[in-house]
Amino acid sequence: MAVKVLILEDNPVAREFLAGVVRESFTGDIAITEAGDLETARRHIALTGPGGLHGADPFKLMLLDLELPDGDGLDLLKELAGYPATKIITTLYSDDEHLFPALQHGADGYLLKEDRAEVLVDELRKIADGQPPLSPAIARRLLGHFRQGVAPAAERPATGLAAAPAKEGGGAVQIAPARSDLPHLTPREVEVLQYLSKGFTIKEIGELMGIKWFTVNDYIKAIYRKLNVSSRAEAAVLATKQGLV
Repeated sequence: MAVKVLILEDNPVAREFLAGVVRESFTGDIAITEAGDLETARRHIALTGPGGLHGADPFKLMLLDLELPDGDGLDLLKELAGYPATKIITTLYSDDEHLFPALQHGADGYLLKEDRAEVLVDELRKIADGQPPLSPAIARRLLGHFRQGVAPAAERPATGLAAAPAKEGGGAVQIAPARSDLPHLTPREVEVLQYLSKGFTIKEIGELMGIKWFTVNDYIKAIYRKLNVSSRAEAAVLATKQGLV
């Protein structure tokens, strides 16, 4: 009998990426079900009672994004408290506000989608040994939290690139140190906003930051939502007012 896996992720490219990671991580038959929103995920899970059993053949593994078009994946995680599956958060967010509530509400692991595929494969394989899959940055963050009583700053320097290849013509594009004084923006979102305001494409931003293009796309969605803008031009105006460009 195939092992049933649910992937809850609204970005179709990210879903395909995660599906490939799952297939690479486990041997045997894998039956992957994909959902792009909470409503679809709930329909697939079809909770029928307090035990959360999906017939006689429940999902064995769930990869759950936190930010969905119709709500927060954390809500579904809470609903699945009694569901007999290994529930792994797969997200872009490494901050305390996302990490600790997810772990408190029953997440069995926490992975960052921007990690390399081989890193995610290695972490998922830990499930067979009874170990929690944790992205390296998350593991270090948790260790620092319990050693010092507070979570350390994000592992990746938030300084941007001092000299990036020029968009057009000669010279170099100077990216100022990323600041976090924009409303609710993380340092990495500020860095994306800087590049976005300079006219770089999503693909170019991904190459400059060393992350996947669909991760850049997710950052841009978060930036637009947090700043209450709907275009690159509006975002660039705000960035200019803040002295980022």
